[in-house]
Amino acid sequence: MSNSPIIDVIIPAYNEEKSIPKVIAEIPDFVRHIVVANNNSTDRTGEVADAAGAAVVFEAKKGYGKACLTAMDWIKKQEIQPDIVVFLDGDYSDYPEEMKELIQPILNGSSDMVIGSRALGQRESGSMTLPQVFGNWLATTMMRYMQGAKFTDLGPFRAIVWSKLLGLSMVDQNYGWTIEMQIKAHKAGLRYTEVPVNYRKRIGVSKVSGTVKGVFGAGYKIILTIFRYW
Repeated sequence: MSNSPIIDVIIPAYNEEKSIPKVIAEIPDFVRHIVVANNNSTDRTGEVADAAGAAVVFEAKKGYGKACLTAMDWIKKQEIQPDIVVFLDGDYSDYPEEMKELIQPILNGSSDMVIGSRALGQRESGSMTLPQVFGNWLATTMMRYMQGAKFTDLGPFRAIVWSKLLGLSMVDQNYGWTIEMQIKAHKAGLRYTEVPVNYRKRIGVSKVSGTVKGVFGAGYKIILTIFRYW
């Protein structure tokens, strides 16, 4: 990898007009493209992200993974492809300024994928619900015993070498996106690690942990994905 790697950022976003400008403003200036996947928002998420300087792509079909895939398609069309792609959420719960530490294992050649682990970092009180904490523990424990994959979190803040990501042939269109990437990376023999990241209360209400339907839907899909790739 060159001394000046090209880094793009993908942010899937649904109704995040209040938080998305804060997220974009705190992304380090070494990033080339900030691609916001407006996932059929009913507010001004797309307009606000565009005004903040992001490249905005629209995806009508709701789903975290579907939004990520649409943003990836936009990147594929660029004349010069990135070396690294970073994913983070648009709700301001992640700390974009920690991106430098997140990508360091890739820059020094020791890893192909890095997961920002909230379990290893500092979490603001109330930033994760009990179902989220338990779900992360259950999923990572199942991956460890069933597949030998050693993770502590399914955190959304992550970095991966672009060519390696393309090689994973990602397909999940909703809640299983993060765990699909981790399982496939492990099975493909990618070098991966985790770095501690901090986590704060999001702006607005979570579409997953903020509803009973979201909690059970995400939990079911995550467990189903683990068994699917077992």
